[in-house]
Amino acid sequence: MKYLAMMLCLATPALADLEEARDLMDAGRFEEARDALWPAARSGNAEAEELIGVMYALGLGVGRDEIRAFEWYLRAAMKGHPGAQSGVGWYYEVGLGMPASDLVRAYMWYALSAIGGDPDAAISQEEVVKKMTPEEIAKAHELVDDYKVWMYPFR
Repeated sequence: MKYLAMMLCLATPALADLEEARDLMDAGRFEEARDALWPAARSGNAEAEELIGVMYALGLGVGRDEIRAFEWYLRAAMKGHPGAQSGVGWYYEVGLGMPASDLVRAYMWYALSAIGGDPDAAISQEEVVKKMTPEEIAKAHELVDDYKVWMYPFR
């Protein structure tokens, strides 16, 4: 019981910082929001990483930078953040910030996002599959199976 109380005390400031950052974003105070998110994002908090990715993707309080946005989304996506996984899928689908699109990886990330509960991911997955060959679809399913077992072991 003592351990749980200690962990809740440690988690509370980070959660408060995320809520403060969301409030600042809602108020259009993006530079302040980034400053509030930065410690949590640098510490590996997936929610903060995803929000930093959004800021770089849209140029909110920072210079718009597709490569940095993708990198922040990818960090959060690898931790199982469904919204970030959809973001990574979109970047792969359109090839933004990279040499070319990769529909296999786009499909994979959309599928993982759908498994994680993102309601829009299944729609994105249905759209990207229309552009894929049967071989690409088969390869994407292999990758989904590889990632799913460690990212979502109980689903």
